[in-house]
Amino acid sequence: MHKKLVAGLFLSMLFTIPALADQIVLKNGDKITGTVIKSDAKNVVIKPEYAGEVTIDWSAVQDMSSTKNFHVGLKSGENVVGSLTVKEGKLEVTTKDLGTVETPRENIVLIRDDADQLAYEKSLHPRWSEGWTGGLNLGFAVTGGNSETKNLNIAFNAVHTGLHDKLTLYTNSVYATTAKPTSLTTADANGGGIRYDHDLSARAFAFASADFFANSLQDLSLRSILGGGMGVHAIKTPVTTLDLLAGLNSTHDSFSDVANPNPPLACTTGKQPACFYSPSYSSASLSLGDVFMHKFGKSTVLTQSFLFYPGLTDTTIDLPGNLTESVRVYRGAFNLGTVTKINKWLGWQNSFGDVFVSNPPVVAPGTPRIERNDVTFATGLNISFSH
Repeated sequence: MHKKLVAGLFLSMLFTIPALADQIVLKNGDKITGTVIKSDAKNVVIKPEYAGEVTIDWSAVQDMSSTKNFHVGLKSGENVVGSLTVKEGKLEVTTKDLGTVETPRENIVLIRDDADQLAYEKSLHPRWSEGWTGGLNLGFAVTGGNSETKNLNIAFNAVHTGLHDKLTLYTNSVYATTAKPTSLTTADANGGGIRYDHDLSARAFAFASADFFANSLQDLSLRSILGGGMGVHAIKTPVTTLDLLAGLNSTHDSFSDVANPNPPLACTTGKQPACFYSPSYSSASLSLGDVFMHKFGKSTVLTQSFLFYPGLTDTTIDLPGNLTESVRVYRGAFNLGTVTKINKWLGWQNSFGDVFVSNPPVVAPGTPRIERNDVTFATGLNISFSH
């Protein structure tokens, strides 16, 4: 008797398991039994017992039933939790608190199980150690024979995105030398910075930023730009974003060992301290510009940024011989880049940058002048990451 009871219970459980599984009935009469994973306005994803995940267009679904709880988002903005039934184009959610909620299937925005809902909620409020995406760009070239050159460019960026804020870190370095026919450093530029955005509304946000730049071929020891302001999300879609920025900044430039434009006679026979000067000056400027991103298909992303810093007042610049000069300083920075995915973590990147300053230091006659524009182009591998 005891053995018969156990066998009966086992058979009852065996036949009950399929009944508890989720089921989708298609308009062509096919039935798919398994576990409904998630859904959006266009598709529903189910994992059958005998295969991997299957994505089905809602237009092909006749009926659907599930006994486990789902988190259902509707076009009205309402979110309900309960077991699901779809029959003849209507969705019924059996909830604990609201009873049965009925709505046309076309009103469904998303359906998530508990695991997906938990992951979504965590993504809205990631810890500082989570929610990071970014990449490392590497480019290297060597030549030998009649010419001997080495070129290296490294760039890194990381973005931490929260529900209403975003933190961006970035740095880049370009270094190049030639050994034949003469030994010469042809590029030595380093830059980096940090920017924090906080949404004030769906369209408006506030930002604060700090940028740093150095270039030995410009005799620029350090340029620091500290600023902040307001921005507008002019375009904000999964494929394209465009932010317009306006604010104020304080800039400080420090140069070192600039060739004296009025050198003493001793400079013709040797290098003396008086042969060089190290000007530095600060200025207040506006910050005007844009940040743009567009995805081409599933593999290529284009980014572009332009920031223009017009001086608000004349800036006093130190000159040799205890002289000064008052000028209005203008600066700008333009960047354009693409990354094309080769696989999940590896891609190919191209980048172009132009940093402009209207009043570089004056140098001695016969020495290479410091140009207003500092232009770089780099290409190489991109190693992406996410956490």
